[in-house]
Amino acid sequence: MRIAAVGAAFPSHYYDQDTLLAAFREHWSERHYNLDRLERLHRNVLVGGRHLALPMEEYAALDTFGKANDAWIRVALEVGGEAVTAALESAGLRAEDVDTLLCTSVTGIATPSLDARLANRLHLPSRIKRLPFFGLGCVAGAAGVARAADCVRAFPSEVAVLLSVELCSLTLQRDDLSIPNLISSGLFGDGAAAVVVVGADRDAAGPRVVATRSVFYPDTERIMGWDISERGFEIVLSADVPDMVRTHLRNDVDGFLSDNGLSRADIAVWIAHPGGPRVLEAMEGSLELPEGALDRAWRTLREKGNLSSTSVLLVLGEVLEDPPPAGSFGLMTAMGPGFCSELVLLRW
Repeated sequence: MRIAAVGAAFPSHYYDQDTLLAAFREHWSERHYNLDRLERLHRNVLVGGRHLALPMEEYAALDTFGKANDAWIRVALEVGGEAVTAALESAGLRAEDVDTLLCTSVTGIATPSLDARLANRLHLPSRIKRLPFFGLGCVAGAAGVARAADCVRAFPSEVAVLLSVELCSLTLQRDDLSIPNLISSGLFGDGAAAVVVVGADRDAAGPRVVATRSVFYPDTERIMGWDISERGFEIVLSADVPDMVRTHLRNDVDGFLSDNGLSRADIAVWIAHPGGPRVLEAMEGSLELPEGALDRAWRTLREKGNLSSTSVLLVLGEVLEDPPPAGSFGLMTAMGPGFCSELVLLRW
């Protein structure tokens, strides 16, 4: 099983953080008692700019969950289709070569799901096996790669495509002055990424998926997620997320690598979800990573923000463009609602 290609696509509307912060200050100026705190929260996430699903001036009209979700469906189909097309072209494959399409998002809902709508738009074969999944949030990029690998492990002549589309800006609660919502308004961005995974019977130049592992942490449901109401998606984001990294990730990684005859010293490339500065710092510290090991994740965070499940796939795409020497090992890791972690061991 190999990762043959990664494709990405973004809405055309990109704004630097100063422009976005000015808009938030104007919107919340009459209700927020401390606008300097808002600015500190936005500066502290170290995001320089983000893509938005819509032009900034159109968000005021999204005064119902239904309107925001309609926008999600429209834009998700646009950028999702572009990402899948780019990934297939990079892998030297056509739409009719795809056997399984996995599709994840945690920022909107649709039935028929995005994968069904994209099957029509992209002219995917009628035999296509569709696996939409919702609710994994930030961990879904790594988990989706693992599940795509499971699909082609069972059918080694087949091609599986994972599509992640996250349009986080469409979930913003404009009247919520809670700290989690203020942080998320400065942290999360929009975009899509697709990964092509092929079975062992197909030729591909990308890294081999050696092993995967999922780890679930009991009784941690309120660490991260959504409260869903008539207003839409309301962020649940605990300050304990970095502590979860420090408490669990090292043991998870060491146990997983040991079971595969490896240690952290054997990992040449770390492909980490850029959840935020405190999360990345906790990963660097708990895993005792060498300087620069997470540079790609830091750069993705700075240039695009946290795109939930899409972000780790963007980091993976950067690695595929500049791969390590043959024989090198890489580890993809992400954490998300549940609370849980996902690990994917790769070898070039």
